[in-house]
Amino acid sequence: MKLTQLDGLLAFATVAERGNFTAAAALLEVTPSAVSQTVRQLEERLGVRLLHRTTRSVRLTEAGEQFLARVAPAVAELTQAAAELDGFRSGATGVLRLNMANIVYAVWLRPLLPGFLARHPAITVELGFDEGFVDIVASGFDAGVRLGESVQLDMVAVPLTRQERLCMVAAPDYATRRGLPRTIEELQQHDCIRYRFRKNNAIYRWELMRDGRLVDVEVDGPLIVTNSASMADAARDGIGISHVFLRQVDADLAAGSLVPVLPQCWSTQPGFHLYYPTRRHLPAKLRAFIDYCGEQLGENPLA
Repeated sequence: MKLTQLDGLLAFATVAERGNFTAAAALLEVTPSAVSQTVRQLEERLGVRLLHRTTRSVRLTEAGEQFLARVAPAVAELTQAAAELDGFRSGATGVLRLNMANIVYAVWLRPLLPGFLARHPAITVELGFDEGFVDIVASGFDAGVRLGESVQLDMVAVPLTRQERLCMVAAPDYATRRGLPRTIEELQQHDCIRYRFRKNNAIYRWELMRDGRLVDVEVDGPLIVTNSASMADAARDGIGISHVFLRQVDADLAAGSLVPVLPQCWSTQPGFHLYYPTRRHLPAKLRAFIDYCGEQLGENPLA
C-alpha cells in the first residue's frame, strides 16, 4: 500500500459512516465529485469494488464491509492523531456545523456564541435551523441540539441544561381587553397562539399540569406559526396567549411587558441536549464546544 492511498481510505471510511458522498464531502470540506473520484481510485488500486452506487443511495459491497471492519479503527486513530497535532499548533480549528430549532438558538445558544467564538478564533460555526428532528449524519452536521426527549437513541446525548420550564404568558393589553383564564377549561374561550409541526402538519397540544399530572390541551386562536421563536413575539404584540419557554420571556415578566397566565399549570420538560453520532473520538472542534458549554453550566457535561 502506498501513502497516497491514505486519502482514499479516509474518503471511503467517511462515505461508509455518513451514508452518502454529499455528507462525506461536507465533513471532509471537499466537493462530492472529489470524494467519489478518490474512492474510485482506491477501488482501482485494490482491484475490488467497495461501494454499490445508485442515483439515490450508496451501500457497502461484501468486500467493502470486510475492508471497512479492518481499516475503520486505523482511520479513526489517524484522524485523532491529526486532531491532537492541530491542538498543539493552534487549538481546535475548522467549521463546526450545528443543527437546532430557531427557539434553541434564541433562548440558549445566542448568549453563549460570542464568548465561544472569541475563545476559539480558528473555529467557524455554521448553524442550520430546522424545527423538527434532523438526521445530522445525512445532512452533514457535526451535532444537533434538541430537548432531551427528542434525541434519537442511536445518538450520544450530552445534557446542556437540566430542565426547561414552559409557561403561558400574555400582554397586559390583552389581559385588560379580554381578561385572563382562571382554569384550563377557560383557555378555550381565549385567543391562543398555536404551533404547527412541519414534519407531520399536526398542531401542538399544550402540555400543562393539572392536579400534579401532565395533560395535553387543545387550544384555539387566530394565529398559527411554524417558527416556535415567534410565539413570544405574538404574545408581546397582544395577539393572544402563548405557551413558551420561561427563559424566553423571563425578562419580559420581570419588566411587566408580559404577565403570567395560569402559573399553577406550567410544566417542566427535559433540558436541551447536544447530540452527535456514536464515535470513538470526538473532533477537537466539537470537544471544544462541549467543554465551553460545560464551563458555562459550572460542570463538565462529558464527566
